[in-house]
This record gives sequence, structure tokens and C-alpha cells, in this order.
Amino acid sequence: MEISLLTNKCTLIPSQFFEQSSARETLARVCRLHDDDSVASVDVPQYGAVLVFCDRCDDTVAKYIIDNGNSAGQTLARPDLYYVLKGLPECQEYNKILCSWKEGVLSLAIAQGKSLLLANVWQAADFTTAEYYIFLAMKSLQLNPEVSTICWMGRLSLDEEMSLYRYFKSVETARQ
Repeated sequence: MEISLLTNKCTLIPSQFFEQSSARETLARVCRLHDDDSVASVDVPQYGAVLVFCDRCDDTVAKYIIDNGNSAGQTLARPDLYYVLKGLPECQEYNKILCSWKEGVLSLAIAQGKSLLLANVWQAADFTTAEYYIFLAMKSLQLNPEVSTICWMGRLSLDEEMSLYRYFKSVETARQ
């Protein structure tokens, strides 16, 4: 079974700089870890990176079951950002924008072609806040939403979809 951790305790590291022995120390540089937090990592080979994350912690926002197809009976817990990065190449446009917003956590990845420009996670209690972070990321990368298609993992309400259509050329739902 695969579990998507809705957590902001994660960081993406270029593979050539990653050392498993210092994964905990690396993650502690970008987020507050507790003594009993467990740190894990997973390769993201399409971007030449490793995602380091807290796989068991007291303040993980929530867990969301993605897939029950693991025949070995093991539980694989990975941040929702991992699934966003994994799905990013499926976006059809050159500017690839893929989001997931579940239980108040926004996971966002943006790429141009095969080059990853941004991968981040924010606490976003409501959809308006999630939109704010999306527009902030796009502005910092100098991407124009009016000529961009945004891809979304998960379901959007009609109001949420219409809100995105006010700013983006198109809104698509990505396969999960």
C-alpha cells in the first residue's frame, strides 16, 4: 500500500550532493525535526534528485491512501510532492504546472520541458490561499498564467475550477 504524506517536512536534493548518512541533518536545515521523527528518502530520477522527507512525525498534517496495489504487503509512505513530481512529465504543455491540494496542504511543481524549476509544499488552509502560493511561484519564475495550462491532481469543485479559469488559459485534471 502506498501512502501519500501531506507534510511540508521534505526537501529535494540534487543526486550528486545527496549522502544517505547525512539525510537527517540535511532535512533539519530546512525544517524543524523532533528527536523521534523518522527520516527517509526516495529517488526522483527524472530530475536527477532525491526527495528527503520525514516519514513518521507527530505534526504530519494527514495521510491519504493513494494505491492499494502493493502486493508485498508493505506500506510505502512518501510525501504528496513525490507523486506531483512523478506526474509532472504527463503535463502536455512546455510549461508544466502540476498541483495537489489536500487537507490544507498544497504541493506544487513547475517545469519547463524536462527542466524542473520549482518543487515546494505550503500549508494552505483554503483554496484562495493555495491559489496565492501558485501565483507567487509563477510570478517568481516570470511565468504568465494567461498563456499557461495548470494541471491538477485530485478533484476540484466547480467553483475552484472556475476560479482557476479566470487566470489560466486552461485547467486540466492529471491522472493519479
